[in-house]
Amino acid sequence: MSQPPLSSGPHAVLFVDDEPQACKWFARRYGDEFTVHVAGGVVEALASLAERSDEVAVLLTDYRMPERNGVDLLAAVCEAHPHVVRVLMSAYADKDVAMQAVNHGRVEHILEKPLDEPLTRQVLRTACDESRRRANDRALGERRAAMLRETLGFLAHEVRTPLATVSGYLTALRDRHAGGDAPGADTLQAAPGDTLRMIEAAQRRADYAQSLVTSFVNTAREAYRPEAVEALSASDLVRAVEQDYPFDEHEHERQRLRSSLGADFALPARQRDLLYLVLCTLVKNALQAQAAQNDPAPAIDISLCRLASPDGSAERPALVVADNGPGIPPELIHRLTREPVNSRPGSGGSGMGLLFCRRVMVSVGGDISVRDTPGGGATVVLHFPDISQEDDK
Repeated sequence: MSQPPLSSGPHAVLFVDDEPQACKWFARRYGDEFTVHVAGGVVEALASLAERSDEVAVLLTDYRMPERNGVDLLAAVCEAHPHVVRVLMSAYADKDVAMQAVNHGRVEHILEKPLDEPLTRQVLRTACDESRRRANDRALGERRAAMLRETLGFLAHEVRTPLATVSGYLTALRDRHAGGDAPGADTLQAAPGDTLRMIEAAQRRADYAQSLVTSFVNTAREAYRPEAVEALSASDLVRAVEQDYPFDEHEHERQRLRSSLGADFALPARQRDLLYLVLCTLVKNALQAQAAQNDPAPAIDISLCRLASPDGSAERPALVVADNGPGIPPELIHRLTREPVNSRPGSGGSGMGLLFCRRVMVSVGGDISVRDTPGGGATVVLHFPDISQEDDK
């Protein structure tokens, strides 16, 4: 004899009948296979659902009950608990009412009284499966919506900085060329080639802002795309940032970046654009930390390797970003990925960067850790799930 399932998802049957003996009979008859809760009327059933909504998968209710009937209950459940599959027990005399309930979408199955046990068991099994599917779909939708909302907020902050820079360059160019096309206007440059440098810098930042927006749009598309997506490697992600990030060529920022990509590994491809935002954020933080740094010569090292997870468990693939800047105050290190903290108050940042990075990493089954770099600076490690091992199972 099978036992009721032990599940954290919806799996229980709520049986509603105003006859106490009918409730006892149902619990005894079907309790061997299903977790059964009983209620003696509409009010009691709604109270039970309010208490254990996440547990109940199926509502099986009689039609004729005092005060309010079963169709009233089904209508309320349809609105408040959409994952619960609604089943009505109907005697022949209630056939017209039952059909009306079906037509109005309040009931999904009808079982004729007295209940046929094999048929009832099959309906309950199918209904439990359907309820779990609905609950999973709803949870997935909520996670997607939360991630997109958070990404949109982060994106708005990230885009503001390059656009402000573009606006500043354009304002400077306008002021310098206030004379319009008058002869000699180009002599208003502070130094030879200064105007061209400003235009190129503005173009790089505009392109970067466009890449951030594109990343968000792609993330929104992928979140709802059921088909498989092209595989992605960690080295692909690093190269994309190396190519697209708007490094300040005048400050030789691109030359600071050093990559060691030999220990390549596969990434969750569906999250490609979110991971791109994460890596761009880490590069930006490192560059800002090294502002006006001359000694030692500023450097940022990106490497792929295998490291133990933050919880000390087995080694997993990791992407490491280390800089030789001034480092992070010790009292802030453990707060950076848990709450909005700005380690450089004068930079104008929101302190949301590493918090966003951690949430993205957790969403892909990974994690993030921050520590001091030996010799000075900061190191951020992105810990990824080992997809290759998962595929081998």
